[in-house]
Order: sequence, then C-alpha cells, then structure tokens
Amino acid sequence: MNTFKKGVHMDIKVWMYVIYLAVSVGLTIWVARALSRNGLVFLEEVFAEKRLAQAVNSLLVVGFYLLNLGYVTVAMKHSDPIDSTSQAMEELSLKIGLVLLVLGALHFFNVFALGRYRRNRLRQLATHPPLAPIGRLPMQSTPPGSQLVGAYPGGPQPTGAHPAGPQPAGPRPAGPQPGVGPTNNPPTR
Repeated sequence: MNTFKKGVHMDIKVWMYVIYLAVSVGLTIWVARALSRNGLVFLEEVFAEKRLAQAVNSLLVVGFYLLNLGYVTVAMKHSDPIDSTSQAMEELSLKIGLVLLVLGALHFFNVFALGRYRRNRLRQLATHPPLAPIGRLPMQSTPPGSQLVGAYPGGPQPTGAHPAGPQPAGPRPAGPQPGVGPTNNPPTR
C-alpha cells in the first residue's frame, strides 16, 4: 500500500511537470512570435534599415527563446512531495506565474533598450539651432581712401563700441586712422 501511495504522488508530480512544460513552452512560442511580428515594424523605424532590423529581430527572438526556456527548465524542479491535486495546481500556478513575469520583464527591457537607442539616434540626426552670439568680431580695417558701400548712408553713426573693434585707451595719434573712413587730407610725410 505504501508503494501505491508513492506511485500516486509521483504521477501527480509528473503530470504537474508535463502541464508546466506544455503551458510554459506554448506561452514562450506565442509571445516570441507576437513580439517578432509586431516588433519588426518598431525595429525598422529604430534602425532605419530593413535588413538590419530583420537581423536584430532574429537575434532578439533567439535570445528571448534561450533566456525564457532556460528559466523554464531551471524553475521546473520541485523537491517537496506533492500530496494532492490541489497542491499540484498551486505549485503549477506559481511556476507559470513566474514564467509570465519573466516574459513581461524581458519584453519591457527590450522595449526600453530599443527606445533609448532610438532617442539617441534621433538626437544625433536632429539639426541643432544656431548658437546665440556671445560677442562681436572686430570689423576688418579698410585702407585709407576707400569707403564702405552702404555703411550708415547719411544717417547717424552708431554709438558705443567702435565698429572696428575695441580701441586702446588714451590720446589718439594725429593723422588718418585706419578703418575710420575716408579723409580729405592727404597723407603727410
């Protein structure tokens, strides 16, 4: 009678393992196909190249299968004896729930990583607005006798900084100043 009871316990545990594997592998295949089919559109937009998107999609699916099926097989072992069908169902629901959590975590990690990659790529491709000026470059000096065309025609001269750039402090030397404009006086010798 004791061996019969031990045989019944083994059958419940074996059936629990069979159901666990069937449900977990089925869920893994279903989610991987859905992610592969729908994720390809997202990857094509992320990578902007169809062949690269298809290659990355295939690699992600393979990695998804390896990680999830590896977890399913590692988490399958249950060392405690199972005395009833209800205990087997509770253990089965716990194991399948953990598989679903792992599937969801892998999915959200992939979406997060690809979204971050996409934002960085778009940021690199974006055109940057011109920088605001932080100063003024000095104007080139004009040789004596030449006149700037269209520079302040008959109007008031700007006040403040000298148009040719900053000038040294102190008295100015006599004679024509380069960059100031034409004078009627000929150069002195």
